[in-house]
Amino acid sequence: MSLTVASEDIAGSPEFRHLASIDGIAIDLRYASANNFVGRDLYSPFDCAWLHRDAADALGKVVAWLKQRRPGYTPLVLDALRPQRVQQQLWDALEGTGLQMYLANPVRGSIHSYGMALDITLLDESGRELDMGTGFDDMTNLSHPALEQGFLLSGELTEAQLANRRLLREGMLQAGFFGINTEWWHFDCGDRELVRATYRRVL
Repeated sequence: MSLTVASEDIAGSPEFRHLASIDGIAIDLRYASANNFVGRDLYSPFDCAWLHRDAADALGKVVAWLKQRRPGYTPLVLDALRPQRVQQQLWDALEGTGLQMYLANPVRGSIHSYGMALDITLLDESGRELDMGTGFDDMTNLSHPALEQGFLLSGELTEAQLANRRLLREGMLQAGFFGINTEWWHFDCGDRELVRATYRRVL
């Protein structure tokens, strides 16, 4: 089996599931609009509302967990499959800014490009995004889970904001997702090195 697959071919592949097939989630793909740090739609004409079926199944576990723990809360998917060509565009957009640390080098490959990573937040009963202390793609230290306790002590993050982040992390972790130190919204499904070695990258 080839280690890569074209974006145009995934709709016919049993490896991938469309986000619309996952009950109980909301979808707002920020890179499919101008509501992102680049300020333009990076996905058209491609439909990037996909996940690898393994990640899609895991997201279903997050939905079920939330129904028990926080009835009325809904996972909001901000980014799922991000083809290699889009990862390259984002990388190029941040060249020379000092912000490329927030992206996986396209040469190595983002776990998003395998359909095995999610950018995600939570909506409350009224459909409002929970206050996480920063917005999505806020490329500052305030977004770093690794630094949260210090920001709590300094008053730059509140206990309520951290509780919201912990709720998201707990729900994702129990379903097999793992967070990273620099973005509260990003989660890899399973071990990233295993993903790179055994899953197909979407170009």
